[in-house]
Amino acid sequence: MPTHDLYANDPGDSLWQVPATGAARFNWEYDAGRDRLLALYQKGKDKQWDGQKRIDWDLEVDPYDPLGTPEESMALYGTPYWDRMTDRDKGELRRHYASWQFSQFLHGEQGAMICAARIVESVPDLDAKFYSATQTMDEARHAEIYGRFLHEKVGLVYPINDNLQALLGDTLRDSRWDMPYLGMQVLIEGLALAAFGMIRDTTTKPLPRQILAYVMQDEARHVAFGRMALRDYYKQLTDAELREREEFVIEGCYLMRDRLRGEEVLENFGIPKAEAAELSEHSEFLQLFRKLLFSRIVPCVKDIGLWGERLQRAYVDMGVFELGDASLDLLMAQDEETAEQLDAERFAAEERERVAEVREAVDAGAAED
Repeated sequence: MPTHDLYANDPGDSLWQVPATGAARFNWEYDAGRDRLLALYQKGKDKQWDGQKRIDWDLEVDPYDPLGTPEESMALYGTPYWDRMTDRDKGELRRHYASWQFSQFLHGEQGAMICAARIVESVPDLDAKFYSATQTMDEARHAEIYGRFLHEKVGLVYPINDNLQALLGDTLRDSRWDMPYLGMQVLIEGLALAAFGMIRDTTTKPLPRQILAYVMQDEARHVAFGRMALRDYYKQLTDAELREREEFVIEGCYLMRDRLRGEEVLENFGIPKAEAAELSEHSEFLQLFRKLLFSRIVPCVKDIGLWGERLQRAYVDMGVFELGDASLDLLMAQDEETAEQLDAERFAAEERERVAEVREAVDAGAAED
């Protein structure tokens, strides 16, 4: 079924064109490179995987409870709207929220794929071009997987959120080669990693947990790549140039914070836009969710050298300043370990099933004798 037929709201023109600016940069020095980036490139090659095979797509998903979402996480919970809803209505609400979340993941992954390809084109260093080429493939796989989950398991898709689209457009239209790194690797990828992790660690459903764990294993490398490249480059910039990047981060963070309201879902349930915004803003669960989503961005921004006074004040205003002291390396290591542990658990269970099948066949043969 065409995706257009699954959209909850009219997405408009199916093709969004962003005018490209800046230069394509070639580098004729093929031998030199930074050891850390080349090691990350090798890891990117070694860790390629097939989303058709690694993920168990035969797992059943209830489209009216795709994630095992607790009632308390619904923005309408505890309101008169919730009290009037039937069980079927609540299931439909869970379906729409899951679709909205995973649709933004899907659109963000396509944006990441395009930004990674832009980095291949515009970054001056060949080692960074090499790694970005592996990331482009990673992001294509992620978009494929999220698209399949929405098409086959949920049967509902939401258009890209206005604020996410605005940040993507700003990132891609900027002619400076480091801006796709900053907009995508740090802001959008950092936010996505935190969102993936929160759902991965709370969902009771095995298929979305597999999807998120395996995607996060890739994304941990992508954020590491952005940190390495930008930390080196930003040491060379003037104070004025650093302030320009900090202004971009501030604006982007406010856009991303405001992206996370999910007002489109509530509007589809007949709630006026202003009231939908109010309900989403004051939901205790969503307030905590929005704060924790900056757990990857704030320490990364600080690590790459963007930590001016105005940026710090903005993070105080958002209530996320203290996240700057979080250990990004520890979080990334945990993302890697979670995926490896999930693989080990799945393969151990499959091995036990195979052993049991062999024993049954042997026992059946012995009984016939």
